[in-house]
Amino acid sequence: MIRYFENIDITERNSFHVRQIAKRLVEFDRAEELPELFAKYGTENWYVLSGGNNILFTQDAEPLLITPCDNRIEVIGYMGDKVRVKVGAGVEWDDLVAWSVEHDLWGIENLSLIPGKAGAAPVQNIGAYGVEAKDAIRAVEMYFVEGGNFASLTAEHCAFGYRESVFKQSLKGRVVITAIEIELSKTPNPQLGYGDVVREVEARGGATLANIRDAICSIRRSKLPDTAILGNAGSFFKNPIVESEVAERLRAEYPDIPTYPAQEEGKVNLAAGWLIDKAGMKGHKEGNVGVHERQALVLVNLGGATGGEVLTFAHKIVATVREKFGIEISPEVNIL
Repeated sequence: MIRYFENIDITERNSFHVRQIAKRLVEFDRAEELPELFAKYGTENWYVLSGGNNILFTQDAEPLLITPCDNRIEVIGYMGDKVRVKVGAGVEWDDLVAWSVEHDLWGIENLSLIPGKAGAAPVQNIGAYGVEAKDAIRAVEMYFVEGGNFASLTAEHCAFGYRESVFKQSLKGRVVITAIEIELSKTPNPQLGYGDVVREVEARGGATLANIRDAICSIRRSKLPDTAILGNAGSFFKNPIVESEVAERLRAEYPDIPTYPAQEEGKVNLAAGWLIDKAGMKGHKEGNVGVHERQALVLVNLGGATGGEVLTFAHKIVATVREKFGIEISPEVNIL
């Protein structure tokens, strides 16, 4: 079923809770409805608004906003201890993680409590605690808007990287993701590469699926604000990737700076949250916007902030980090 809305308030459809109006918004339940949708509105000037968890609206939305609502989870195949699962784009990601834990299937438990929909997971290649969506995704189903045809792209062709994918590059604005196919395992394979995760899991009695999920949910809740209380989009900034020589220079001056291996040889990931904190911006507030007091990567709407105010504040953080460290950080959040 397709549901049409005009001049709709989208305050509750974006996790920053900035008040903007969408000129047109459409919800669809099934992929096969998309040709009808685009026949009505045309193929120009549209944008997929999924869970609204990784977007900052700075003005009223002129594009047609398209919201996938397919919330089906279906087992489609078995191979040894591997289980292939098809997930509708409208499934809440954390509901999918909960489903996998309930069915004793390993692979995405470290991605517990990440907000957003399953259809958005491959776009951003969401990740946490040593695991990324790309580790489980085997295919992405989509609709090519201009050509009016459906296709499935295997993971090998999705150009996954750190918070990166082909859907943010050559396929941006060209396809609507309708479903993903993931592969999970019946065989236990705990990923406990982070000290706080290890401690919390051990405190719960060891590395079971339920204990890992519970531990990670607890850690995230202790560090990250609830969007129902403080509007935010989770991590606002990406961790910058720099040359190894740059990281060594910074380590000589700041021995406690955390660094992580990057996928590209000769490069290193820096922790944007650490940079923001050491630049004196953690907990800093200006007007209706602030940096969260427990997690420097998170910008929060303290009440009544506009998207423009959030963006101006973000620019100030970028400039402050650049001035102190000579490092450029960039938004992970989409700006519309």
